[in-house]
Amino acid sequence: MSEKKPILQMRNIAKRFGQFYALKDVSLSIYPGEIHALMGENGAGKSTLMKILAGAYTATSGEIVLDGQPYSINGPKDALRAGITLIYQEINLAPNLTVAENIFLGSELTRNGMVNRRQMEEETQQVLNRLAARFKANATVSSLTIAEQQQVEIARALHRNSRVLVMDEPTAALSSRETDRLFALVKQLRDEGMAIIYISHRMAEIYELSDRVSVLRDGQYIGSLMRDNLSSSELVRMMVGRPLNDLFNKDRTIEKGQTVLECQHLGDGNKVLEASLMVRAGEIVGLSGLVGAGRSELAQLIFGARPRTRGELLLRGNVVQFSSPRDAIDAGIGMLTENRKEQGLFLEMAVHDNIVMATIERDSHFHVLDEGRNRAISSTAIKSLNIRVPHSQVTVGGLSGGNQQKCLISRWTAIHPSLLILDEPTRGVDVGAKSEIYRMMTDMARKGVAILMISSELPEIVGMSDRVYVMRAGEIAGELADEAITQENIMALATGATQSASQVA
Repeated sequence: MSEKKPILQMRNIAKRFGQFYALKDVSLSIYPGEIHALMGENGAGKSTLMKILAGAYTATSGEIVLDGQPYSINGPKDALRAGITLIYQEINLAPNLTVAENIFLGSELTRNGMVNRRQMEEETQQVLNRLAARFKANATVSSLTIAEQQQVEIARALHRNSRVLVMDEPTAALSSRETDRLFALVKQLRDEGMAIIYISHRMAEIYELSDRVSVLRDGQYIGSLMRDNLSSSELVRMMVGRPLNDLFNKDRTIEKGQTVLECQHLGDGNKVLEASLMVRAGEIVGLSGLVGAGRSELAQLIFGARPRTRGELLLRGNVVQFSSPRDAIDAGIGMLTENRKEQGLFLEMAVHDNIVMATIERDSHFHVLDEGRNRAISSTAIKSLNIRVPHSQVTVGGLSGGNQQKCLISRWTAIHPSLLILDEPTRGVDVGAKSEIYRMMTDMARKGVAILMISSELPEIVGMSDRVYVMRAGEIAGELADEAITQENIMALATGATQSASQVA
């Protein structure tokens, strides 16, 4: 990059919310004709930095330099005039308007006092043809796929003669085929001289697209790597401050206690035909299998969220019958659901309220809340799991995915469970949040909690589990332990490629 001059520089940028610094002294240089990936765990400051660039936030200190000259961005219009466009993860279009009307929104062409729709559509179609779009300028945006709506956003940036395009997790809702098309388009724009800032958590995308990668951690710039020097282990070290092989920190020396949970021929006559398993105190047991094998449904049976038609459930040797999740919670069982936004969190409520939701009834006296104890619970949870919020009254819906997940986990650790069921505990979170969740699991196991972990990530199952049960078509296909816990053995059981559990366990 030394032969080129940067089109954009962000120098010593800081952003403070109250007493909380989201960014501290961050400097970044962007060159024309490059795809510059920006990485970092959730809460590292990536989105905040880009919102400052787009004029949605104003920096507390620092400066933005455009073409070698300081440039003041005090609002979105200033950014647009500078040729900077930010495409947010959530599509920002008017769904009931046409593509052309969205492209010209706020700057409509007129003739004799009337909107000149024909000219708008002609100019829009020229841009769409340049992008090889498969839809027309007069199409209504609501009729387009998410991938096509992203093309509309890109077309709008091109029509505005944008020189810097910021894309924030653009493939989050795309299929693999749509992702391939987006990649081809991004590379085309790069080759035409546009500077592209690409935010993603996905290593495969970074290797596919980036010419350079910069990493933020805790609101600070850590460093950059050129494409030829990219290394997943080095990127992870930069993002979380430790090597990749330290990510799974399961302590194999934790002493295993008595059997906490035992399922005997459990079934619901539908998704779970027959399943038997056991989990001991201090043990992390993985539950693996292909999508649709019945893993989540089995967890719901255990937690009382799904009626069972056969089998018995034993808790510490005693037969139990849960008619609802409330019964399971009262018995000392917590369950992290697979879909945190739809099944777990109260998105419009504060972090504090979400954390103490499962303990409110326990800590109430004559229907009066113990506010002091509740504040202590949420304060301890925020500190122990490093939930990145300026205070506990922040609305949970505005947090990053990793911080949302940690809030939900904190709810269940607050009840001091004897059994903790974790359904996809690290889905949709970055590598830093994963490491903190793994640490929490190890700490809970060390305290004698029995943990049943469902995960679709085989490295996670292998790295964290003391034993593994594999489900196939509603049944337990086999059990693996010790050296037999490998990705190959898990997939063999999940697909039916192995003969019996006893040969691999």
